[in-house]
Amino acid sequence: MKSVAILVFPGVQLLDVAGPLDAFAEANSFIPAEAGYRITTVAPVSGVFQASNGMPLGADHLFNDAPHGFDLLLVPGGPNVSAAPRDETICAWLEREATVAQRYGSVCTGAFLLGRAGLLDNRSVTTHWSDVQRLQEEFPNANVEADRIYVRDGALITSAGVTAGIDLALALIAEDHGSEVALMVAKRLLVVTQRQGGQSQFSPLLTTASGETPIAQVQRYVLKNIAEPLSVEHLAQVAAMSPRHFARVFTQEAGIPPAEFVQRARIDIARRLLEGTQLPFKTVAYRCGFAGAARMRLVFSQRLGITPAQYREHFNRLR
Repeated sequence: MKSVAILVFPGVQLLDVAGPLDAFAEANSFIPAEAGYRITTVAPVSGVFQASNGMPLGADHLFNDAPHGFDLLLVPGGPNVSAAPRDETICAWLEREATVAQRYGSVCTGAFLLGRAGLLDNRSVTTHWSDVQRLQEEFPNANVEADRIYVRDGALITSAGVTAGIDLALALIAEDHGSEVALMVAKRLLVVTQRQGGQSQFSPLLTTASGETPIAQVQRYVLKNIAEPLSVEHLAQVAAMSPRHFARVFTQEAGIPPAEFVQRARIDIARRLLEGTQLPFKTVAYRCGFAGAARMRLVFSQRLGITPAQYREHFNRLR
């Protein structure tokens, strides 16, 4: 059997734990017992403690009495993990166990725990879209991939937020036992084995500047006039700057070039219309400044990994 250890701790996100755990447990229904997964939870503290949603949890083992040398070590996250100080006890255990585990990884902000144990340097990783910038800033030697559901880098596999832990588990099940077993598990859990697109289909792409700077005024102008061409030259006139100077100042203040900001604004406004209305795609494209429905479809496919029709089918249905 393959031994799977899942770290649990006070304030852990319960779905980060339960999602992968249930996927591996369901896989045991479709494979021989001797080839299945033996799942163990390990905690730094004894007794019963609360997950972030208030549910009481306990663990099979404490650090000092847990087995050693797992086939897979998984580290979940929690709402407060990214801002929490380094926990020396957790870091020491992770550093010791990850070095001997055949595979190890994280779900959501669990990546911060791996990073604080020195396990992300020079590795490609991901985390929840709202924490990717913070992860990159705290661990500058890591290659943080912002728009991935999960990332595999050798023995290390990291996933995006919360339910992406199921995607991670399904990928490992497929690796261990083939895609057919992973598909059967996915059907039991009513999830897909391979999501279309990355995290950006779930996250807001656009961040605007605050205050009354010329760049903030230009950003507000873009949002109010999104159906217009909005060239860099035109926006430079709005800011009363030369195009070259405007592009440089905009990029410094906003972190992205003006053309990229316009593109993201068009996508975000189109997403809201697709989520909240039944307007024809041609109308949505026109209102958002795309050259036409075909152009909007191309941009959505390139940026989000899904078409406007697929986006509407999923997210409009959820309203």
